[in-house]
Amino acid sequence: MCWRIWHLARKKKQIAWDDARRLAKRRLEREQGRDDAADDLSELSEGEKEKGHSNSTEASKDMSRINSVTQIWFDDDKSKHLYIVLISMHGLVRGENMELGRDSDTGGQVKYVVELARALANTKGVHRVDLLTRQITSPEVDSSYGEPTEMLSCPSDGSGSCGAYLIRIPCGPRDKYIPKESLWPYIPEFVDGALNHIVTMARALGDQLNGGKPTWPYVIHGHYADAGEVAARLSGALNVPMVLTGHSLGRNKFEQLLKQGRLSREDINATYKIMRRIEGEEMGLDAAEMVVTSTRQEIEEQWGLYDGFDPKLERTLRVRRRRGVSCLGRYMPRMVVQTFFSLLCISFPPLENNDFKLIITFILSFLWRQVIPPGMDFSYVTTQDSLENDGDLKSLLGPDRAQNKRHLPPIWSEIMRFFTNPHKPTILALSRPDPKKNVTTLLKAFGECHALRELANLTLILGNRDDIEEMSNSSSVVLTTVLKLIDKYDLYGQVAYPKHHKQSEVPEIYRLAAKTKGVFINPALVEPFGLTLIEAAAYGLPVVATKNGGPVDILKVLNNGLLVDPHDQKAIADALLKLVADKNLWAECRKNGLRNIHRFSWPEHCRNYLSHVEHCRNRHPTSRLEIITIPEEPMSDSLRDVEDISLRFSVEGDIKLNGEIDVATRQKKLIEAISQMASSNSYTSITYSPGRRQMLFVIAADCYDNNGGITETFQAIIKNVMKAAGLSIGLGKVGFVLVTGSSLRETMQALSSCLVNIEDFDALVCNSGSELYYPWRDMVADTDYEAHIEYRWPGENVRSMAMRLARTEDGDKDDITEYVEACSSRCYSYSIKPSAKTQRIDDLRQRLRMRGFRCNLVYTRAASRLNVVPLFASRMQALRYLSIRWGIDLSKLVLFVGERGDTDHEDLLGGLHKTLVLKGSVPYGSEKFLRSEDNFKREDAVPQDNSNINSIENYEAHNIAGALDALEIKHEVSPCILLHRHI
Repeated sequence: MCWRIWHLARKKKQIAWDDARRLAKRRLEREQGRDDAADDLSELSEGEKEKGHSNSTEASKDMSRINSVTQIWFDDDKSKHLYIVLISMHGLVRGENMELGRDSDTGGQVKYVVELARALANTKGVHRVDLLTRQITSPEVDSSYGEPTEMLSCPSDGSGSCGAYLIRIPCGPRDKYIPKESLWPYIPEFVDGALNHIVTMARALGDQLNGGKPTWPYVIHGHYADAGEVAARLSGALNVPMVLTGHSLGRNKFEQLLKQGRLSREDINATYKIMRRIEGEEMGLDAAEMVVTSTRQEIEEQWGLYDGFDPKLERTLRVRRRRGVSCLGRYMPRMVVQTFFSLLCISFPPLENNDFKLIITFILSFLWRQVIPPGMDFSYVTTQDSLENDGDLKSLLGPDRAQNKRHLPPIWSEIMRFFTNPHKPTILALSRPDPKKNVTTLLKAFGECHALRELANLTLILGNRDDIEEMSNSSSVVLTTVLKLIDKYDLYGQVAYPKHHKQSEVPEIYRLAAKTKGVFINPALVEPFGLTLIEAAAYGLPVVATKNGGPVDILKVLNNGLLVDPHDQKAIADALLKLVADKNLWAECRKNGLRNIHRFSWPEHCRNYLSHVEHCRNRHPTSRLEIITIPEEPMSDSLRDVEDISLRFSVEGDIKLNGEIDVATRQKKLIEAISQMASSNSYTSITYSPGRRQMLFVIAADCYDNNGGITETFQAIIKNVMKAAGLSIGLGKVGFVLVTGSSLRETMQALSSCLVNIEDFDALVCNSGSELYYPWRDMVADTDYEAHIEYRWPGENVRSMAMRLARTEDGDKDDITEYVEACSSRCYSYSIKPSAKTQRIDDLRQRLRMRGFRCNLVYTRAASRLNVVPLFASRMQALRYLSIRWGIDLSKLVLFVGERGDTDHEDLLGGLHKTLVLKGSVPYGSEKFLRSEDNFKREDAVPQDNSNINSIENYEAHNIAGALDALEIKHEVSPCILLHRHI
């Protein structure tokens, strides 16, 4: 036993030592990154200022950056018909009877996003709001979670609005409800499904509101890390502004768990997939125009831990933008505090509209950080809830108790049955059974304070449960501990812990606590928002709350309670006792809460939210993203002949039943008509248009030798894929796209040795997704695509920096050199010397983020070359772009890849498209340069059981055709076949 204790203590010290070294190294890298940025962004001479200003002005021609102060959103603008997309991916989400607290994924975030969607839809100028979440058809949950669409709010008559809708996107296993930690591999599938929905909706709204021009989302808002990554990818595909709300942050949780010393870094990552979550949050920071936070503490102490956000560098860049000085390609997202700080305009007397705008604009221009008061719905608060002296439960619990019981809300009876003396004030705690909610500390504080036990009862509303043993491990541990503590302190008759409650009964629970002159407490270790505190205040309940997080700002405004250290049992007990025992203090807190609560109404929140989104819409390039309209193809004469015969045969078949035209004669005429059509409808006579393709076959096999040269396998795959397409579907119905990490010149050289016409390809995607060419348009580059991916591209500012940072400390200077022949305005390529020591992708990306650069990085050509391209440029994003432009559903794409490839190989495997892995086609890949060992694993990014992926050992044409059949990719039935079947 002694040896085990010694061993565990030693292991704990070793973990702490390793983590301390890692943190020290990371801190040093951040300081180095900040110093590099400071050197580059040091005070410029007057001439450099003018040059920087001219550069920024020139760049703004393509993308408008708003540097003015925030403009207040006014409801009198009748011309706005906004389409807003919110995303909350995990948990059980529905509009009514929310199962809050059922598990750790279904908590306050679910309620918040649903109410936000409803409130935005009711705001003038907003036409439609879609809340996207995961569709769940598992027998473990209610069938309502499998409904594709649910209306959240019905538009009022004459408003012209569509309302708010809950859109459920199929993603991951169809028959399982899986926790958020297991959803990461299925994010590409969710992105593709969401993209299909948004494009369909944009076209429909465009036909209705915009003269046929697509109405793209005004903003895409991701909630939590998983939805943040989804929103980032959608923002890149559509070039639509993105907003991120973290709700809780992975890096902060990771640091806290490491400090506890109970779990190693590997154990934490395996349990919580924490590194994958952190990368999702970093991606959100890369793409976000605005990050909504709950407190300034969250900005400095939590977001400040991330590579992609440095508070000092952010302030420097903001000052330079205001002065009109170039930021030299660096970017930091705008942090907006969704603080519980009353809106400034509330205290103003009525003013003329112009005066009001001037005053608010002037004040906001001096704010260091903007604020958005959170929204709450107070429609359920009745007049009775606002009365000062609404009495206690004497009338309800007096001599006529039995008679009055039937008039009580059922949840009241369910709670009061636990109490020996239900007249005592009720201390109410309402949360899910999660260790972070710190309910056990509250119970210990109550149990050990005899004075508090004499004066009050304790009500614990901890979600819903049937059997504790069937709940998740963390919830089961919390509830079991609660029951043990009740028994330890002999709290029977003093603590209520009902098993079930409906979401619609939550208001009645607050009312019960208020009528007993009770107190609401939120003792969470950290509370990002604290919306339950606002709800409690709406019913006249004083509050005791944690001093960590959002409650600090709530109580500054409401002034209706006390803050405590959640780790201090005595402080918790003292605060509760003070409010329960001092009736004057209780009454004052109640009065303050009711007086100030309406500062947090949803209409006010939505106006401020939209004002900040308007301010952060730094770009409006969505007008460039158009869907090609495919003209109706005229029916050929031969097809009309077949149609005529079809009609005649159909009529004669009904009338001439006595054998005037026998079966043989009918078949003969039919065959003659079909033959005539086939001879006159050759492939060469088809008028070209990519949108007429039924499918796209995408060749993405990275076939290089160990020196980075293109192998003969590359040409063989192209010929065999095209041949298989003819066998399976028909060449006229399939378009071909080549996506590669090589430059256009290198790609043309490789194709010249193939017995394939370059014009057989509909598109060439080169330099790792940074360039898009159309062979059928004389190899013209898509300038719209160039503008599409240009956002946040640092250009020349990152050219030498990327090469310097890619070298390791012990590497040689010539390990990496610029490869000028492959460089372009959207791609900087660098040659990697064989056996050279260079940084992995995740380490290099980290270093660039720390300096404010947002780029996509790809090792290609068997790790002999590094491509630095714009943030939103990638091979997969290029295919999403083509899917939108050409109107081809992503499920109609088939990708042909090798077992390995460039470092973006994983991005090509997930999604709605079909993937055919050609084993043995790619002998050398670049995957060893993708991630370091302590980062997330491949299974956290690529689904292991994907029915859309098939593989073959031999990539001959007939084998490929057979594999396509296995993926259910077959020739669609033609009118001729339908005619044959009809007859």
